[in-house]
Amino acid sequence: MTAAHRALPGRAPRHPRLEEQEFTVSEGRLDLWLVRRPDETDGAALDTSELDEAELRRAASFIRPADGLLYATAHVALRRLLGRYTGTPPQDVRFFREPCPGCGGAHGRPAVAPTRARPPLHFSLSHSSGVALVGVAAAPVGVDVERLPRPESVEICGEALHPDEQGELAQATAEELQALFGRIWTRKEAFLKGIGTGLSRSPAEDYLGADERRHPAGWTVLDIPCTATHSAAAAVRGAAPRSVNVRWLNGDWLRTLDTVGGAEPSEPAVPALAC
Repeated sequence: MTAAHRALPGRAPRHPRLEEQEFTVSEGRLDLWLVRRPDETDGAALDTSELDEAELRRAASFIRPADGLLYATAHVALRRLLGRYTGTPPQDVRFFREPCPGCGGAHGRPAVAPTRARPPLHFSLSHSSGVALVGVAAAPVGVDVERLPRPESVEICGEALHPDEQGELAQATAEELQALFGRIWTRKEAFLKGIGTGLSRSPAEDYLGADERRHPAGWTVLDIPCTATHSAAAAVRGAAPRSVNVRWLNGDWLRTLDTVGGAEPSEPAVPALAC
């Protein structure tokens, strides 16, 4: 297995007590945090007091309340995690955009304002259909989580992929198609977020299919165990991380900071995606 792409072991992510965790940024380490959107009754208990005005406006702007609740959940989780890594109160975490690698404009990778974290901290956030994923590393990182698409969506979106990825989809059985598309697409979005372009760079330009030797040079791409209904991936610049930690955040951790240290895990074990 090459450094360009690995599949993590097929076991469910751990969900231990949060006080067991070491919130450390170090070379060769990749931390990945998964969180579920609370249901609408529990959503009323979500503590959004640490979000800034722009985040609150964005959460309120979604047509579907469940989407707004997922956005708020993801950003509460992000702020509290980055607060732990940087020793900063969550409400004081400040974000900015790095320069776009294409045009130099201020719409590249999201970044956290300089902190005491050494080496510098890089992060990425993704959320889709009830699940959010946060990646934290010492090197540029991108993450993506997506609900597995309907067959008709695979047919439509598959036309945007690299020609050789389209060929792999064409050879897949009907039973394999959705999971295969999910792996390719999440790898691709994670990589494009990692380099800072997002989908302004054509999805057809980079190959992230089955042949690991042809994946983008200088990046490691990982398939992440998630849920039976979602695909997830991470891309980190450089060689394969020596340590990859995948964990679920327990829902109580998102309610009040008083529960951060002592909340018992409540997430059920989830099956790993086939890689």
